Amino acid sequence: MVKPLKNATKYPIPPLSLHRYLVENLTTVVLLLDAQGCLMYMNPAGEMLLEVSLRRVRGFPIRELVPGDARFQENLQQSLASGHPFTERERELKLPHGRHITVDIGVSPLSETNQPRSLLIEMVQIDRQLRISREEHLLQQQAATRALLRGLAHEIKNPLGGLRGAAQLLERELPSAELMEFTRIIIGEADRLQNLVDRMLGPNSLPRKGLLNIHEVLSHVYQLIQVEAPPGICLHTDYDPSIPDIRADRDLLVQAVLNIARNALQALESQGRLLLRTRILRQYTLGQVRHRLVAMIQVVDDGPGIPENIRDNIFYPMVSGRTGGTGLGLSIAQSLLHQHGGLIEFRSRPGKTVFSLLIPVEPNP
Repeated sequence: MVKPLKNATKYPIPPLSLHRYLVENLTTVVLLLDAQGCLMYMNPAGEMLLEVSLRRVRGFPIRELVPGDARFQENLQQSLASGHPFTERERELKLPHGRHITVDIGVSPLSETNQPRSLLIEMVQIDRQLRISREEHLLQQQAATRALLRGLAHEIKNPLGGLRGAAQLLERELPSAELMEFTRIIIGEADRLQNLVDRMLGPNSLPRKGLLNIHEVLSHVYQLIQVEAPPGICLHTDYDPSIPDIRADRDLLVQAVLNIARNALQALESQGRLLLRTRILRQYTLGQVRHRLVAMIQVVDDGPGIPENIRDNIFYPMVSGRTGGTGLGLSIAQSLLHQHGGLIEFRSRPGKTVFSLLIPVEPNP
């Protein structure tokens, strides 16, 4: 038999107050619903997640707190009726203010003698973990793509050079100008393939970094797309003046933003809205590296969105949602951001596509 500690009486454990203290200091969201699916209790983590106080929403149906997800409501009702718990991973929930979050959910029915059944809901927000995992995947994807393209370029350029040289030698020996036309076609197509491979590889020189204001870069991009945009496109800007100067190659940054802005214009076709927005992010993690400050440039359009079947591969070369597109713009832009220690993320649904260019703000030497 285990003997009680001599000093155990010095630390009395109130049976209810301690439990409440523990629950209210959890980072996990805890909700308690009654038999009708109405809120009975919510801990402070739940108030922070839902951005509402328990006093204000006590007694509200859960469908008003988490609207727009009929399947989730049905699962709750089934759990109440059957008494069976369930778990959902990476469930996306829509909150009242239009905010979307991703959570892991555990639901446990609670039954007491002669009492109606209630539901205990536990939620853990995993958006940050998913974002970090997605960023790591993008960085690995970019490194793999660059290695693949270097090997592919080497294998293509050598035979192309031999093909072009042979066509030039043959052209000197041909007796008539009509036959020379065929060798010029061979030379022209070899040059076109050479240019395509060079574009896939992107800039082959190291970035020439200097201190610059990203809003000066965006002003230049704005002027360029303003000339290219059809009359039905509305261009807007929303800049954060608190962003400090960053160390970057101006020309490469212009090219990266311009590639994405042009893609947005093409997606909008002849009518829509395109927004250039900047924000500063503090204590932000890119991949596995945490940065004190990160500058974010966003290109937002209200077009049809990126097709679901290409979203996972959109930064690979030759992947395009547009007929006749080469799919090189995003691949090159991602490569350019990678050279600055940053990356490009996106989220897309019909009516709103957001590309975010994230660049660490390096301390001035």
